[in-house]
Amino acid sequence: MRKIDIFDTTLRDGEQSAGINLNTQEKLEIARQLEKYGVSIIEAGFPASSPGDFQAVKQIADTVKNSIVTGLARAIKSDIETSWDALKGGVQPHLHTFIATSPIHMQYKLNKTPEQVIEIAVESVKLARKYFPLVQWSAEDATRSDKDFLVRIMNEVIKAGATTINIPDTVGYATPIEYGALFKYLGENVTGIEKVKLSAHCHDDLGLATANTLAAIENGARQVEGTINGIGERAGNVALEEIAVALHIRNDYYQAESGIVLKETKRTSQLVSKLTGVVIQPNKAVVGKNAFAHESGIHQDGMLKNPETYEIITPELIGDVVTELVLGKHSGRHAFFDRAAQMGFQLSEEKLNAAFVAFKKLADRKKEITDEDLFALLTDQQVNSAEVEVYELEELVIHYENNVPTSTITVKAPSGESVVETCAGSGAVESIFNTLEKLVQGEVRILDYRVSSISKGRDALGEAVINLAYNGVTSSGRNASQDVLKASARAYINAINRQLMTAHYKEQVLVNQ
Repeated sequence: MRKIDIFDTTLRDGEQSAGINLNTQEKLEIARQLEKYGVSIIEAGFPASSPGDFQAVKQIADTVKNSIVTGLARAIKSDIETSWDALKGGVQPHLHTFIATSPIHMQYKLNKTPEQVIEIAVESVKLARKYFPLVQWSAEDATRSDKDFLVRIMNEVIKAGATTINIPDTVGYATPIEYGALFKYLGENVTGIEKVKLSAHCHDDLGLATANTLAAIENGARQVEGTINGIGERAGNVALEEIAVALHIRNDYYQAESGIVLKETKRTSQLVSKLTGVVIQPNKAVVGKNAFAHESGIHQDGMLKNPETYEIITPELIGDVVTELVLGKHSGRHAFFDRAAQMGFQLSEEKLNAAFVAFKKLADRKKEITDEDLFALLTDQQVNSAEVEVYELEELVIHYENNVPTSTITVKAPSGESVVETCAGSGAVESIFNTLEKLVQGEVRILDYRVSSISKGRDALGEAVINLAYNGVTSSGRNASQDVLKASARAYINAINRQLMTAHYKEQVLVNQ
């Protein structure tokens, strides 16, 4: 049985998606869950890109013990050395470096000849091996590269010490037959290929990422790279949960296993969705809310007689099970703490108590608390840092005059003083945002805003997610509440606070340097 290593790049390639902005605590929380999920390698970020990314990668490398932690570096000396500083505390320090190999990239992006590209690739791998025992080298835009040039450059980087060779379909251009054939060709023609691990990295621009990744496995790939829920730039990456479940369900065909703890699939997917603010489409394979729904009468009849008639994947396999224990306003602290543990949360006593207080407040207004409600409450506590918020919503009042809404909002400002502003708008939400823009004293442009129901029923929690530009810098925020207008106001403030705290952190880094 072949072992396929799972390389998760949710925190690097996934975070490059438009509108995603994770802080260090959120990245660390996702990394811990990825470790629990059983991924072989976690690409924690791009250490040289910013002080924040450096700190996040370092903290993850110092914390995670059961997965290899890596970071991305361009074929530049400073990138590689900065990455070493971030990753050297890891159990097995690993570096991922890359350079483009397609004619269009070499000519227009790099402005380098093929010979120069080979030289740069070799020198970067040699330098990386002076620090790192594990070095992955990637041929960016490999599927639009000349096959014989790929053979030449791979021959050289293997001699230079690369331990993994990644063949990415960077722009999602390949078909499964082409991608599989490329792996087979390289496996047959590259000198020393048996010394390294071949890796597949597929984007989903043509909707072929899962098929291409599986084709690579059929043709010699021993590692696959992707993200949870398939998030990523443009149309995203291959969804790792789809690969893990496909290898399990069709084990008879692929004769390979991933080491993924499948019962952690649902929780991993939910956590990434909540913290990134990227909603999972209802019909998404494996983790969509309709993945196990059967509405057709024919399907329902078959399911009642034998679930295997229409269900090749069970909810239990991925940890999507319904619990019989119902929590409500009469539930005690012990039952709440026990449910939190069952759901996989490891909170300090202080945070558990804070979550319990929030649970009791919600239970006073809501007859029955669902697992979705609990997941939202507990996740908010788990990723909540000890830092004091810059702005805090104290009161929100909306009144209508001649059908025009006006919001009066009181916030506690950074100075500790309560500040009040009033502003109208064409709708209640616009009036809230107009008022808050006056309160935060900066130019705000709303890039994306949405509200969705976390659970079912008229008393469901509504989650507001906002992506905005504050003084030209993008930031995202979120909040969940039964009052979606308050949730919207708090999500807006959360986005502002996250950016201000990031700016404060950068200033502290510069002072310390």
